[in-house]
Amino acid sequence: MQKYALGIQNFRELRKADYLYVDKTKLIKQLLDNKYYFYSHPRRFGKSLLISTLEEVFLGSQALFEGLWIHDKITWEQHPVLKFSFAKSDFKELGLNQYFLNLLDEHAKIHNIELAQTTVGGKMQALIQTLHDKHQKGVVLLIDEYDKPIVEYLRKDQIPQAEENREIMRQFYSPLKDLDACLRFVFITGVSKFSKVSIFSDLNNLKDITLSPPFATLLGYTEEEMEHYFHERIAQIAQENNQTYEQCFDKVRLWYNGYSWDGKHKVYNPTSILNFLYDGSFQNYWFETGTPTFLIEMLSQKFVYNMETIETSSKRLNEFRFEAIDDVTLLFQTGYLTIKEQEDGIYTLAYPNQEVRDSMTNYLLSEYTRQEDLKPLVRNIYRALQKRDFEKLMACLNSLFGEIPYQIFDAKQEKYYHAVIFLTFRLLGYYAQAEPSVGKGRIDAVVETADGIFIFEFKVNGTVQEAMAQIHKNKYYQRYTNSNKEICLLAVAFQNKEIAGYEIEKFEK
Repeated sequence: MQKYALGIQNFRELRKADYLYVDKTKLIKQLLDNKYYFYSHPRRFGKSLLISTLEEVFLGSQALFEGLWIHDKITWEQHPVLKFSFAKSDFKELGLNQYFLNLLDEHAKIHNIELAQTTVGGKMQALIQTLHDKHQKGVVLLIDEYDKPIVEYLRKDQIPQAEENREIMRQFYSPLKDLDACLRFVFITGVSKFSKVSIFSDLNNLKDITLSPPFATLLGYTEEEMEHYFHERIAQIAQENNQTYEQCFDKVRLWYNGYSWDGKHKVYNPTSILNFLYDGSFQNYWFETGTPTFLIEMLSQKFVYNMETIETSSKRLNEFRFEAIDDVTLLFQTGYLTIKEQEDGIYTLAYPNQEVRDSMTNYLLSEYTRQEDLKPLVRNIYRALQKRDFEKLMACLNSLFGEIPYQIFDAKQEKYYHAVIFLTFRLLGYYAQAEPSVGKGRIDAVVETADGIFIFEFKVNGTVQEAMAQIHKNKYYQRYTNSNKEICLLAVAFQNKEIAGYEIEKFEK
């Protein structure tokens, strides 16, 4: 088995050191047929490696591609390449204008060019024009993390800095349209997709392939690629865990598959897969590499917590405005939601897989309850249900609300109950449902264990009797009567962050 390129984003280094490379060069060949591209994708999905691979293609590094699909499929030529990455945040200290000036001077020095111009746009134009004239070849422009100078400043008090950076970025890109004859290939990538008018105002010939079906699997691993490249290692992990290959692969699929940008083709998260194959254990690898505090805080402030199924338009997915952040757009572009299906321009979004669903639920629940990792508490809730230890169950539910400051809780009491209860029962796993629809209304929560079905109805500032009466009036238990499992009805009343009372009734079929 080859070595796994954990964290390696340089194609030359990867190939020279014989790390495993999942061959994407057939799709890269399709890119070469056109000239201007824009491509947004979530973090840690391989954008930087893609940029590095394109760089080596245009440098004519044929030897690095030996054994790959593209090796004998193109005429290898060497072009002058300008590769810019804004992944580092040096611009914070220097200011973006000075950062761009320094960056352009550094690239000019690499190519033995002197730039006399004093503006960002002037230096950019002179650098590309001079490189073209010097080599008599079209210049290749590759830009990674183009949006970093804006996404670093998305908090409300930082918006003026984001607006200033946007204007400076316009100057950086504005010369490109007039330099068409000097350019061979332009590829711009990042996480967010800001309105083209706001940044690329003069570069209106960019082909956006973010949601383009032909490039839906350009990043991430398909099912076929998983089988081809990782079969041996998955079989080994299965054996170590006393599972069949199919059982192990089913769990891998559940945890890490599911990302889609067209509603048809699904891919696995490469960061999660490579770490899983290296460790041999199921963990939240991608989510833990940098979930922004800002995102969690924003969702909790808006009381956005039910993201199981959301319908939206392509326009909403395709445009991000930092002046008025749309939570659905942000969640999709950053990879926490993905396309489950698409029909007539309407997209259905949902969590891609268990890794993202469980991690986001845990983070949001911690934010609402002001407590750290709540999985142990949620596990105790599940065990209490298994053992029918309802006293312990209520103690666990009480503790969920105990740390929430009164001044925060009292302002939106009803919403807090709904959010915390929903997220708690979501964390119980795939056999727990919050607010499932029934013929006459919605059940607050249902939990199913190996031998029991537990139907919950919660009343805020109401009575236990009212809650139990609602269960019977709407016959919430009716859809479960054919089950061989015991059915328990739980009516719970809350007052001032605490359980005021509860009643348990076993349903007699």
